[in-house]
Amino acid sequence: MLVKFFETLRAHKVPVSIRELLELNAALKSGLVYADAEQFYHLAKICLVKDERHIDKFDRGFKAFFDGLDLVTPELLSKVLPEDWLRKELEKTLSPEELSEIEKAGSLDELLRKFRERLEEQEKRHQGGNKMIGTGGTSPFGAYGANPEGIRLAGPSRNKSAVKVWEKRDFRNLDDNVELGIRNIKLALRRLRRFARQGAEEVLDIDDTIRNTAHNAGLLDIKLVPERKNRVKVLIFFDIGGSMDPYVRVCEELFSAARSEFKHLEFYYFHNFIYESVWKNNFRRWSERTPIWDIIHKFGKDYRVVIVGDASMSPYEIQAVGGSVEHFNEEPGAVWMQRLTQHFEKMVWLNPEPEKHWGMTPSTEMTLQLLDGRMHPLTLKGIEDAMRYLSK
Repeated sequence: MLVKFFETLRAHKVPVSIRELLELNAALKSGLVYADAEQFYHLAKICLVKDERHIDKFDRGFKAFFDGLDLVTPELLSKVLPEDWLRKELEKTLSPEELSEIEKAGSLDELLRKFRERLEEQEKRHQGGNKMIGTGGTSPFGAYGANPEGIRLAGPSRNKSAVKVWEKRDFRNLDDNVELGIRNIKLALRRLRRFARQGAEEVLDIDDTIRNTAHNAGLLDIKLVPERKNRVKVLIFFDIGGSMDPYVRVCEELFSAARSEFKHLEFYYFHNFIYESVWKNNFRRWSERTPIWDIIHKFGKDYRVVIVGDASMSPYEIQAVGGSVEHFNEEPGAVWMQRLTQHFEKMVWLNPEPEKHWGMTPSTEMTLQLLDGRMHPLTLKGIEDAMRYLSK
């Protein structure tokens, strides 16, 4: 029954698995939801969406699949609501008095048969009347009607007497490229992980416990191991001031999320481009600076390096001696960038500027070349792609 729905979600890039589909099917069989599109929407989202970044894709897939259910066909009815299921649910939910009234029309089987016949006869929208499927009127099928034995296809109930409720609703979309937020950034940063066991032996090792219990003639032999913790080491450089002022908030969110996600995190500031030194305190950036050579000697090759900046500047600031706007640099910024890329195994650049604008700025093109194209937009997807590369 849900295979087509599953395929529609996959077509909309929702990473749903067969196991999650079986969970949804089991939830439906247990009776958690019946004949209510809104309730089914929430249940399906709980079972099938494991990451809030995919909610927008799920909503689009849900809408694409269920659009047009107010124009029900016999084939669609049989796929979405099998007769035996519908009959069983109706028998459970209707009172004896209601069942008696429906029996006057020829039993539940007769009601379903008539419903199918009306669907086959009807070729257009119907308003009012006492026979066709439509809105208003006294027909037992449709919406906004008054028949006590009705099957409501859409719209709110007026008399609370519909036998079947199947409504079409639209839902607001969320977009993972519009708003970041600290919580969402944390989820994206979790792509970057390198686990190692450390600390006291306090986590159950299921495989080893089963193996030793079997070797011990069935007597339980519990085995514990140290907890696995993320041991990845991260070094972040933040461009500060000037053209980066509009992006202060998103950089703060990224910084806050990174500090909570990575135990081994170091950070430094620079302006426009990295030269011979950087700093950790913007109020003392002229008196307390850290040479790049010290960073190269202090941090091992296994550190994952993230540079955050818009890469918008004069090309001379990258390729010329004395090109810096703040001091006389004896070597071009490109030389220092090459030294960093040669030392660290993994390095990426996160750019808050929209990706479609990168080609309009020569300095951005030059930076892309220096990093072999490893520049990503500062969006949730861009962060996720960057972390995926760094974790390899």
